[in-house]
Amino acid sequence: MAGHSQFKNIMHRKGAQDARRARQFAKLIREITVSARQGLPDPASNPRLRAAVTAARQANMPKDTVDRAIKKATGGAGGDDYVEVRYEGYGPAGIAVIVEALTDNRNRTASDVRAAFSKHGGALGETNSVSFLFNRVGVIRYPAAAASADDMLEAAIEAGADNVESDAEAHEVTCAVDDFFTVRDALEGRFGEPESARLDWRPTTTVTVDEDRAGSVLKLLDALEENDDVQNVYANFEIPDAVMARMSA
Repeated sequence: MAGHSQFKNIMHRKGAQDARRARQFAKLIREITVSARQGLPDPASNPRLRAAVTAARQANMPKDTVDRAIKKATGGAGGDDYVEVRYEGYGPAGIAVIVEALTDNRNRTASDVRAAFSKHGGALGETNSVSFLFNRVGVIRYPAAAASADDMLEAAIEAGADNVESDAEAHEVTCAVDDFFTVRDALEGRFGEPESARLDWRPTTTVTVDEDRAGSVLKLLDALEENDDVQNVYANFEIPDAVMARMSA
């Protein structure tokens, strides 16, 4: 997760705010569409749709936009038919990369993802070629003000969570995938709606990237994130603070 977080921090400093916001909205709408089609159109009765709507709200997406996406998804004929696809591969310095996509054209997306890997010193692998280097977990995040560290820990343990990490900014609760919705609903009943709640890939080990490779790694992740079909990108790298400082100067 550290690699993905570092990448996000750099992305926020790169400008092009409007274009990135539009791309983010498009990805959220795609997730809402798939979630609504796979279950009931009511977020209260559809956990995945509920999580998608929460993410849209956190991104300040207008409620009308969310409602239109749900109505379009459940309106019967018409609209795009998206499928979920996961790609795995290796990037510069041997980092492992997982790419989650929602696409209406598998061939196009696979070609684009493969090209991004090739252009930036990586190689697309087979399914499950790197996922064994990650754990699939549920992650529920609350702002620090939502509760004390002790109260959050107690509630999370009672709900069946595996771990809680609290700092001055936030509480991050992790749990098994099978327990995700149970834990999230229990915490929401006590502390209100979380800041975010999603399934995540967390690396079990990380690769420290030097300054010579860091630029290539970030360019690869940048290219993948900018693909309209790509929803999430995860990588198992760490960039030392000194390298980050020099790159950001």
